[in-house]
Amino acid sequence: MANWYYLMSQLPAISESAKELPITENDFINLCSRFLDKKTFNAIKSISLMPPLTKKTTGFDFLDKWYDYERKLRIALGQIRALKMKKDFPIYDNISISIVQMARTATGFDSPLEAEIYLNKVRMNILNDISPLDNFSTEALFAYTLKLKLICRMNLFTEKAGLESYRKIYDQILGETI
Repeated sequence: MANWYYLMSQLPAISESAKELPITENDFINLCSRFLDKKTFNAIKSISLMPPLTKKTTGFDFLDKWYDYERKLRIALGQIRALKMKKDFPIYDNISISIVQMARTATGFDSPLEAEIYLNKVRMNILNDISPLDNFSTEALFAYTLKLKLICRMNLFTEKAGLESYRKIYDQILGETI
């Protein structure tokens, strides 16, 4: 247990607005490898921002809750996008109105970057809502891991890179480049 407190106290504070993080994902994983039991460490290594398509238990209530929320958000986004494109998409009844409203808001942005920024804020708020008060718990470590991954992902997005990617894809669609 002493190792656990030592690990948590070494983790630097992270902010969703940070352009440079005080710790990388690799450094975080390496630090965890020295202090965590095998089950928790394997769970940390396997955490992903993309939930399994079908509901599966991870053995940790916090992760199951996060993945359930994220899966429902992605399904709601898919349903709304499919509706806009007049395509078929399976209908799921167990998605809350609040998640559908968040998805509608996200799909209403003209800019994909603005939509991603909005969705990142939504995800951070959900993590803050479901995070435990005890900062020295497994759930707090899972929340830290997900926040770190979200921030790293958002830091990959830049307007310049987005425009370059858009132009490349657009050109390929038009057959101007291969």
